[in-house]
Amino acid sequence: MPQPSPTFIEEALDAARGTWALVLGRPDAASYFDFSQRGLIGSFIALLLAVTVSVFGPQLLGAASPTGTAAGVTLLSALIFAVQIGAAYLVLQMMGRLDGFMPYLVADNWANFYVSLFGLLLSALLGANDIMLLVMGVLAIVIEVNIARRIVTLAPVQIAIFIVAQLAANFIGLMILGGFLLQTMGPAV
Repeated sequence: MPQPSPTFIEEALDAARGTWALVLGRPDAASYFDFSQRGLIGSFIALLLAVTVSVFGPQLLGAASPTGTAAGVTLLSALIFAVQIGAAYLVLQMMGRLDGFMPYLVADNWANFYVSLFGLLLSALLGANDIMLLVMGVLAIVIEVNIARRIVTLAPVQIAIFIVAQLAANFIGLMILGGFLLQTMGPAV
């Protein structure tokens, strides 16, 4: 008898457990994620929710933003994501590990969702500040390293290459695409 597919909520709860397992570096982290086509689609829904939380969450907390900022940040987020995923794909292809690409996407998308929620919660409780940004940055790097380690199962040198490639892609993408978007949006009024 076929097993019923989990609901999106059940998938999200499992992914929350998986994300926590990634934060802790637990070896069973992969067992919480659904690496099927259905799981990939669910993770992209979570990623869209993560972008929504990141873009509109501060406004819900009362932070004012100029008109058009949300659209610009959403576009920049999508472009940076595309650059990061492209870098991950190229590096995994060069390593002969494309088998880890879909699991990477699923775990990364869900982790982005939960990191966005955690960031919004911290902002609400403590206010946005440099310390919070540092904590969120360190958390993101820990999760990315553990995705490479526990989900994609890369060797230590491969993990370093994978993480450096993603950080470089994010930095270059942010500098080039962010600068381009700032120029096209014009000066802030």
